[in-house]
Amino acid sequence: MDLTKKKFGLMLSTAPGHPNLETAVALAEEALRRGADLYLYLIDDAVRALGDPRVRRLPARGAKLFVCAYGCQRRGIALEELDGVIYCGLVVLTDVVTGADRFVALN
Repeated sequence: MDLTKKKFGLMLSTAPGHPNLETAVALAEEALRRGADLYLYLIDDAVRALGDPRVRRLPARGAKLFVCAYGCQRRGIALEELDGVIYCGLVVLTDVVTGADRFVALN
């Protein structure tokens, strides 16, 4: 299926040790391979997935990577400047949900 220019929203809320990270990375990579505009939002314990090199490579492939600033603050993660990472709040998540052609939440 051609996904060129289709907006695919993906939210991950579970910690990096949970199998959802593998699923999220696989979905993200496949969506990008098929030409989708990928919007990945990390929230809650998933903000720790910023340390995963597979997640960090996604913006270089065209993904828009949003990370919950409040989730980072609550977990003591510094909001350091990282290429392709946008720290934001729930308003952006709302925009991702409402603006996506498809949206998947992995909780």
